[in-house]
Amino acid sequence: MNQTATAIKPCYPLFQEESYRRLLQNKAERFEEKPDPAELEQRFQWTTSAEYKDLNFRREALTINPAKACQPLGAVLCALGFKGTLPYVHGSQGCVAYFRSYFNRHFKEPIACVSDSMTEDSAVFGGNKNMHEGLANANALYQPEMIAVSTTCMAEVIGDDLHAFITNARTNGHIPEHLPVASAHTPSFVGSHTTGWDSMMEGTLRYLTINEMDSKEVGSNGKLNIVTGFETYLGNYRVLKRMLGEMGVDCCMVSDPEEVLDTPTDGEYRMYAGGTPLAALRDAPNAIDTLLLQPWSLAKTKKFIGETWHHPLTPVDPPMGLDWTDAFLMKVSQLTGRPIPASLEKERGRLVDMMADSHAWLHGRKFSLYGDPDFLMGMVKFLLELGAEPIHVLCHNASKRWGKAMGKMLKDSPYGQETEVHVDRDLWHFRSLMFDRKPDFMIGNSYGKYIQRDTLHKGPEHEVPLIRIGFPIFDRHHLHRSTTLGYEGAMYLLTELVNAVLADLDRKTMGYGTTDYNYDLIR
Repeated sequence: MNQTATAIKPCYPLFQEESYRRLLQNKAERFEEKPDPAELEQRFQWTTSAEYKDLNFRREALTINPAKACQPLGAVLCALGFKGTLPYVHGSQGCVAYFRSYFNRHFKEPIACVSDSMTEDSAVFGGNKNMHEGLANANALYQPEMIAVSTTCMAEVIGDDLHAFITNARTNGHIPEHLPVASAHTPSFVGSHTTGWDSMMEGTLRYLTINEMDSKEVGSNGKLNIVTGFETYLGNYRVLKRMLGEMGVDCCMVSDPEEVLDTPTDGEYRMYAGGTPLAALRDAPNAIDTLLLQPWSLAKTKKFIGETWHHPLTPVDPPMGLDWTDAFLMKVSQLTGRPIPASLEKERGRLVDMMADSHAWLHGRKFSLYGDPDFLMGMVKFLLELGAEPIHVLCHNASKRWGKAMGKMLKDSPYGQETEVHVDRDLWHFRSLMFDRKPDFMIGNSYGKYIQRDTLHKGPEHEVPLIRIGFPIFDRHHLHRSTTLGYEGAMYLLTELVNAVLADLDRKTMGYGTTDYNYDLIR
């Protein structure tokens, strides 16, 4: 064993050393019942065939590697965006450990979230007692300005009533009368993380404003409300505030977790950092309008704001790429009377320049994408602007109506004529698609790396490289600080795309005297 205190090796390349290879082989021979390698390879090759694809797409009762997460995870992210707010999950401890570790791995930050640790007896007798003790302990230990309660599968299956439980806790003195406790039912077995974010946003706004509407007047505070939806690129919060600030628009980011998910290391732990103040949320009905930046994922929030706040809810598309960022800024200008400043016009011009510089490398390149509904809408729109060709678009948590809208956008472009749109499909379906019609690249979250490995195993000519854009990104660092919205975000996306193309070309043209005729210094 060549491990020493002064030369510690990680598992790679340590496990490639002869001593470890013998150890692992011995373990496999003595204790593992591995299938025959030839049979395993035969089955792998079969799973890449057209026959298997047909069987795979006839699946009805089974999901394999869903391209989504569960509702309470989205609710936790939403709650983190409110100032001084403690996310509280009514359910088992294991569920909350999952949510915290999921966000830990993506944001590389500690995540404040508590649970009332329901166990088997709670499943029989209900979680009312857990709720009383949990709320009391959470308030005493962490002293939040607000607690935001969501649920997991266990609480939903047995039918726990959050409103009743919270009311009982307050009546019985477990929490102070003045402590705000918002809530949302977020069953994990339906919907997705975007549904949970939407439910928590609606539940919080309802709790804080429903009984105060008599004193509200649309437009009286002169502000514009921005609801991002389930947004994990922290640069997007910053770029929205910057663009609107340059326009002189006073805005309320209705959930803003930018600071709490990106705190500095300076010796001080910030359990609550930044976030939208509760007073700003209570004042939000007085805004000129509320813009929903993920219109396909905010149904409950839209319904509540429209029916209760009586906001016009001027429709906007996700401000991704050139055209939809133009439309967003012009809509903001129209609503507020503020002109688009020269600084943003110059930024737009730089994006157009970048698009012209990279056009020859991206035109006609084929991409397959998976992810959330609004992300895919914006990403596909930008690819079409670049002259790239999406050939598969897969969304697990979208509606058939979304599929029709995506199909129309693709058919309206000469670069989207051959695109397949797949709704309510998972990543195992996506894997079959990579072997059926090979794209040049995949675009998606970290889970796509396993699909890339499978395509490479079939043969180098079948490999489909992954470009990591989306959520979660576990296996690369600091991408969550990037920006995908606005002109700045389009510059980042364009940089990622074109450099992936160029890096792949270099990798394929490195052979001495064989392929290096195209191993150019200048691209």
